[in-house]
Amino acid sequence: MVIVQRVVVRWGKQGRGAAEATRRRSLPEAFPLPPALPGGPLVLHDVTLDEADGYTPVTAVGAHPLPHRAIGLRFSPGPPDDGNLRIRVERMPVGASYPRHGRIGRLFLLDPGQRARYRANFRFTGCQCAAAWHFEQWTISIGHTGPSPDLFCSGGFDAEVDDRVSLYGGR
Repeated sequence: MVIVQRVVVRWGKQGRGAAEATRRRSLPEAFPLPPALPGGPLVLHDVTLDEADGYTPVTAVGAHPLPHRAIGLRFSPGPPDDGNLRIRVERMPVGASYPRHGRIGRLFLLDPGQRARYRANFRFTGCQCAAAWHFEQWTISIGHTGPSPDLFCSGGFDAEVDDRVSLYGGR
């Protein structure tokens, strides 16, 4: 089983200041898994913390087959190793945000029992005007293991990729 938890922190133009950035840094990067997860080879637990809602967590859970494309990633069976099913995680091209990722990028090849974490941030716009911009920071935790409530809340990860960039310009 592959369990994926994406924590999305979303804010608007007014939330760019230092006080709001400090508040966002205090938000959790992982949450306990729901007690009853659906069955399936891939379970996605999505948690959104939106500035417009006072950063109150809103969750959704779904089960999917493998291979599957979701949340800007592709999850597929990788080459077996000693008969064990490995999971390949790749970043898909993104064109509707800054930064743009124009090609598929391999992030992880997970053996059974391994966990990985991917971090990214984006600036999205629904039109050509800056007033419609919003910003998101994603923390995606992936476990190629059975479910446990604190799967992503404790311990280290076997692999980590951090693709965060400055969203406001400069370094």
